Amino acid sequence: MKIALLGYGKMGQIIEKFALERGHEIVLKITIDNQEELTRQNLKAADVAIDFSTPDSVLNNINACFDAHVPVVVGTTGWYGKLQEIKNECSSSNNALLYGSNFSIGVNLFFKLNQTLAKLMNKYPAYEVQVEEIHHTQKLDSPSGTAITLAEGIVDNVERKTEWLNEVVGTDVELFPKPEQLLIESHRIENIPGTHTVIYSSEVDDIEIKHTAHSRAGFALGAVVAAEWLKDKTGFYSITDIFE
Repeated sequence: MKIALLGYGKMGQIIEKFALERGHEIVLKITIDNQEELTRQNLKAADVAIDFSTPDSVLNNINACFDAHVPVVVGTTGWYGKLQEIKNECSSSNNALLYGSNFSIGVNLFFKLNQTLAKLMNKYPAYEVQVEEIHHTQKLDSPSGTAITLAEGIVDNVERKTEWLNEVVGTDVELFPKPEQLLIESHRIENIPGTHTVIYSSEVDDIEIKHTAHSRAGFALGAVVAAEWLKDKTGFYSITDIFE
């Protein structure tokens, strides 16, 4: 399989390693320094593209893939406000896109566990719930896409929570959530690949579920597996479709 890498930072380089180990070929690498090479002709040399770029460039990259009719796996977060618009464009142009806030197998199992726990805790209003996420300082978006997915899994299943609210710890802005708001605490610490915790607290006890990434390898391998799954398909998918 021939792959175009849109974004060739730390994640892109690890994705390249796994792709080559699995017998694939990298035919295009787009970085901040060679954006002019993101052309229809260059993209058409690929069977699938994998985007781990930046929130500022991801929409342009997606549209370039749509124009070239190249399936694209999108691991970049921070663009979900345009999700429905991109979904409509994908469908109307008969293209293929698979997105996910996290491509790790362990995290996707964690998402399922979070939803199941939220359904159970819906019956116990004595427990307050919040999400805590810790990432490296190079993480550009806050909260992380993974934290948003966790928060949405809670809001969808805990009736007393109707929306989430993000607080970036370490800034001068302290938030005071309303009872119906779910708090996400976002921490940025050097050399932390990613830790996410869901905490249910009552006067008598706490219940926590937690996922800790030891490296970016799990995310990268999952992205290559997603690209293998998406090749030759059309339609709009999320990473959860692979795990169904």
